[in-house]
Amino acid sequence: MRFTFTLITFLLAMAALQAQDPRLSQFYAAPLEMNPAMTGVFEGRMRFVANYRDLYPAILDNNPYRTIAASFDMRFRVQQGDFFAVGLNAMRDEVGLSGFNRSKAHLGASFMKQLGGSGYSPYTQYLVAGAQVGFGQHGLNWQRLWFSRQFNEENGTIDFGGDNGEGFEDELNTDLFLDFNAGLLWYITFDDNLSYYVGGSLMHLNQPNISFAEGSTSSLDMRWVAHTGGELPLAGGLSLLPAVAVMGQGKHFSTTVGANFRYTNRDWREVAIRAGGWAHLSNQLESGVALDAIVATTVLEMDRWNIGLSYDVTTSVLKTANNSRGAFEVSFIYVQPASWRTRVNCPNF
Repeated sequence: MRFTFTLITFLLAMAALQAQDPRLSQFYAAPLEMNPAMTGVFEGRMRFVANYRDLYPAILDNNPYRTIAASFDMRFRVQQGDFFAVGLNAMRDEVGLSGFNRSKAHLGASFMKQLGGSGYSPYTQYLVAGAQVGFGQHGLNWQRLWFSRQFNEENGTIDFGGDNGEGFEDELNTDLFLDFNAGLLWYITFDDNLSYYVGGSLMHLNQPNISFAEGSTSSLDMRWVAHTGGELPLAGGLSLLPAVAVMGQGKHFSTTVGANFRYTNRDWREVAIRAGGWAHLSNQLESGVALDAIVATTVLEMDRWNIGLSYDVTTSVLKTANNSRGAFEVSFIYVQPASWRTRVNCPNF
């Protein structure tokens, strides 16, 4: 009875965290996590992406909410103007003293159908459909927690190796679950710095069971994503990259809106810099949708590499606890150039 009560209490505390997928402020730098239809949508032959996010270190001390993601995708020419792409993406996040973690990996594919812009047309237009299938698992480590009978009142120490009296195994994991995602993307490009795109995706189509308790069911809510953006030329090598990403999962809703300014110079050749600001809004208990964080970003573009940095400044009720110190995030993107036969015009995200 005691085991059951303790287990239920702990799992209820984890419910809110389990119910939401991890969020990246640089969503535009994690394409395969955003939309399966983003697979292959880049001006190159192969692409490698890595993301790291460290959230609320001021509150969680040595156990902040850490998210690590990586992906690889490449594109193949099917016929004149049309392409097929495959990709692989993985993500793991961990938070708290218990080491509560979520891991997943997906294999994806997309088909890029050219709708217009062949030959010497001043524009290129594509419709892309993509899908992913993969596996996931959630877990935690009981050995990193302590209970009252492990506390020594005489010297004020904790015996982590002692019997906690709860009968838990060292590690508790959900069953390995199957996961399906799908998405669509449409975009049009007119030149190197004028483009527009709109897309949407559905994640966890099968709503897999993520319950820790054997014999019970706790479904992972489907997540929907709608995103749009583009690039607008301004003057003298300067352009604006606005974007909006809206997500919903169960009772949770969030949106990120903002823009990056992009500057390049012919003397710089393949180098460009970006800087911008973003606002993240989410539904916060009874207060409805409110501003959650302001995000400052900067990106360095080189011949084959993009390196992005961002910092979240907390504006929610948590700002008092963490002195507005939210999250630090870094992204790396490497693109191998394509030959003229496999190159395709794509927007800057």
